[in-house]
Amino acid sequence: MTDTPDEIARGLTDRIEAGQIKALSILQPYPHHIFHDGKDVENRDWPTKGRGWFIIHAGKSTRELASSQADLPRGGFVGLARIVDCVTEMDSKWFFGRYGFVLSDAFPIPLIPYKGQLSFFTPDQEACALIAASVRALSPNPAPKP
Repeated sequence: MTDTPDEIARGLTDRIEAGQIKALSILQPYPHHIFHDGKDVENRDWPTKGRGWFIIHAGKSTRELASSQADLPRGGFVGLARIVDCVTEMDSKWFFGRYGFVLSDAFPIPLIPYKGQLSFFTPDQEACALIAASVRALSPNPAPKP
């Protein structure tokens, strides 16, 4: 039997609250492109063996932004996506790195301010609770928390 979207969301929020989902900082405008423009790969100089959900943190820097993008959310958690592969070649207009983390199922959440870190990192318990609540609020039929 296949899990329903609500069951998947409940499982994801439980894992977020338990601190089991790592985060990765990505400079804007790239998180925006992941959520709204079909960016299907995150380019890095290092590989990952990790697969599954991760929390997208938008870095605070404006160095990659055009002036028209200055209002994009920065300096906190902005969404989630799944890493489904790590490749060195990919037929995607977005791939230009040494390694590409192939992404799927990305979705945005409202900005949750938080200081970023290098590489994958685990948000603190308070941030995890806020992220889980944001994900839970997106569910069309949110289940009551036990």
